[in-house]
Amino acid sequence: MTESRARPSNHGTTDRPDGRPATGLDARPGARAEPDPGATPVAGRGRRPPTAPVVPGGLDPAWAARTVAVALDEDLGPAPGRDVTTQATVAPREPGVAHLVARAPGVVAGLPLVAEVVGQVARRFGLEPAGVEVLIPDGVAVAPGEVLAVLRGPVQVLLISERTVLNLVSRASGVATHTRRWADALDGTGARVLDTRKTTPGLRELEKYAVRCGGGTNKRMGLYDVAMVKDNHVVAAGSVSAAVAAVRAHFPDVDVQVEADTRDQALEALDAGARFLLLDNMATGVLTDVVAAVRAREGEVGRVELEATGNLTLDRAREVAATGVDYLSVGGLTHSSPILDLALDLVARG
Repeated sequence: MTESRARPSNHGTTDRPDGRPATGLDARPGARAEPDPGATPVAGRGRRPPTAPVVPGGLDPAWAARTVAVALDEDLGPAPGRDVTTQATVAPREPGVAHLVARAPGVVAGLPLVAEVVGQVARRFGLEPAGVEVLIPDGVAVAPGEVLAVLRGPVQVLLISERTVLNLVSRASGVATHTRRWADALDGTGARVLDTRKTTPGLRELEKYAVRCGGGTNKRMGLYDVAMVKDNHVVAAGSVSAAVAAVRAHFPDVDVQVEADTRDQALEALDAGARFLLLDNMATGVLTDVVAAVRAREGEVGRVELEATGNLTLDRAREVAATGVDYLSVGGLTHSSPILDLALDLVARG
């Protein structure tokens, strides 16, 4: 059983909602831009708790700093750590230039992390910082051989940073590439592809950002910001209505979404006040019938958002969208996307 933000907006110096220019990690993904992801609420809700601030449309700089530090500790050992090969073979002050290059076609994401990685490496070893010139905005499709970024600085910094840069950016770009296939498949249908909570531990922020870069939409960020009543909650509470009522009583500030396996469950959820339904593992004919039944009630209950979920495949995407659902949720965007093959090539020394 599965688990929205909009397609990415322009990259670079686009202003943030607070009026400050967006740069670096704050910058919104670009290309194939439609609505501003900072202005569009996550699917099925319009609020985020004050305890979980996220830079609209971009990566949270505090998250990025923490995540890169952990990744470097893994690779180098506890700070400052060491790279026994690079530090033995390269003089600390020797300058160089490296290119971050695409080895396969895809959609890039996560490039703002490159500067964070090389900056932390330089500080760990007391070396001069490396400059990073990003040539391709996140969210843009690239071809093999295309240079995504140019890095200039101490060769030690460039080589020590290499694997951490590639791990993070290749992962994010793989998610963005996979998501773009779904977004393209659904283009013109009115339906959008959603991600889920099936993310790599510690990388949810990056993977959901990458979904946005690929043209997908984020669902809830965690268990804290949207209530999602699933089958086990129904069993525990005794009924759909009882589960919805319990959530509203304990957490009146959150939106409530309900998973339905049958037409009767969907209509019961409407009667309980739910206005976002997950229609789980339904054959196309059954899904069409349930969507029609719910839409017939909208004159009475108001607009209802509908999500198809469970065992969805690209070859069925348009067929499922044609039933009239608003979203298709695809856990595979984050749990099964292969990386995008990238490389960091040292092109000049001295």
